[in-house]
Amino acid sequence: MELNLRDRRNGQILIVDDDGMFRESLVQNLSDAGFATIGFEDGPSALNHLAQANVPDIILLDWKMPGMTGIEVLRELRRQEIDVPVVFLTVLSDQIYEEAGLLGGAVDFIEKSRSFSILSRRVELIIHGFKGRDASKGQQRQPLVVKQGNINLRCDVNRAYWKDSRIDLTLTEFRIVEYLVRRAGQDIRYRELYDIVHGAGFAAGEGEIGFRANVRAFVKRIRQKFRDVDPSFEQIDNYPGFGYRWSDVDGR
Repeated sequence: MELNLRDRRNGQILIVDDDGMFRESLVQNLSDAGFATIGFEDGPSALNHLAQANVPDIILLDWKMPGMTGIEVLRELRRQEIDVPVVFLTVLSDQIYEEAGLLGGAVDFIEKSRSFSILSRRVELIIHGFKGRDASKGQQRQPLVVKQGNINLRCDVNRAYWKDSRIDLTLTEFRIVEYLVRRAGQDIRYRELYDIVHGAGFAAGEGEIGFRANVRAFVKRIRQKFRDVDPSFEQIDNYPGFGYRWSDVDGR
């Protein structure tokens, strides 16, 4: 177990990963970035710790571990009613793994190959997003719902439905869709969507070309998830060199 709780200003993070070198490095880097961080090499050790300690703000969970796999750890967390955001750290790109994780209750996936600056920023946005959601629960009498044509967004639980069929989006993908839908018919710049993923003002190399490519990759995945449910889905229009628009004309 690696432990560094000297600084809690950005939130508390629990990491579960059997790769000792990666885990130790991530604990140290997140601690240096202002997070109270603790790491475990396997699921049982982490679950035992959670049974005796305060619940963290977020759990970063390796998918492929010997013994108890990441998805099994997630299922046990939910069985014990530990309702904390879980993000999978993975090198697996096959969508079947992502679907299993989302159905199990994970909120997002972050590839281990991404730079630390991107990983830490995504973690910070997720933590702050869930804290904001929890703080506003007592102020909302009805679940927040956004409807536009055939899409229905449940923003209180980050769920998207297209023609009454659920679309399994990660938290980041959901936020992109929500941003576009709320501005249906408007042209949205690449930079605006990039800021949703990484936060306003963030830059991660390659300048404008880099953030456009990053946004295109997200939109490509989002489109495919909608088309898996409805092959005729064409609501997201692209304007090369500028950005995207959610069509205000209903898809049929």
